[in-house]
Amino acid sequence: MCRTLFFLAAIAAIAERSAFAADADPYTEDRKQLLHLMTEVENGINDQNIDRMLAQMDDNAPVTWLNAEVTRGKADIRAYYHHMVGGEGAVLKKYLTKAKLGAPAKVYGDAAVADGTTADEFFPWKRGVFKFNSNWSGIMARVDGQWKLLSLHLSTNVFNNPLLDEYKKMLWSIGMGAFGAGLVLMFLIMRFAQRDKPA
Repeated sequence: MCRTLFFLAAIAAIAERSAFAADADPYTEDRKQLLHLMTEVENGINDQNIDRMLAQMDDNAPVTWLNAEVTRGKADIRAYYHHMVGGEGAVLKKYLTKAKLGAPAKVYGDAAVADGTTADEFFPWKRGVFKFNSNWSGIMARVDGQWKLLSLHLSTNVFNNPLLDEYKKMLWSIGMGAFGAGLVLMFLIMRFAQRDKPA
């Protein structure tokens, strides 16, 4: 009985300490706002609503995109987005993403840093759909009482990704096709050579 009471008291103490630690975080409300910011950026991309994304960004925010292009400021971001996503003149019909936090954001007063991963799905006009698993990092700051995205960086593995795998398969197919064509050509040349020999 004493052991049971001791065990229950220990559990209660741990639970109380955990609750106190959660309450002791001075940035709990900030973390909620930061999560909302990142969710709005994700939803803006998935809804193809660039204004929804830009509403969460600082006016001069730089963005490094997956194709290594860099935009600086909202006008630049908007121009890039319309060049890449949209009508037939664009590269993509649409672009979908699902973002995850790698760890809770690090908050430093009125600034914060966060990073994580994304599962991206691209729908080009001129080829089939392809997917990437990418990484992201962002710097946020409180601007006029609201958290804004100051900088966003997106990256993927340039040495191992679905497009490279597809390219390797294409090279393999071309190589095998060329090898087969060479064998056929050699066979035909030998047949014609034997036919032209004097009896």
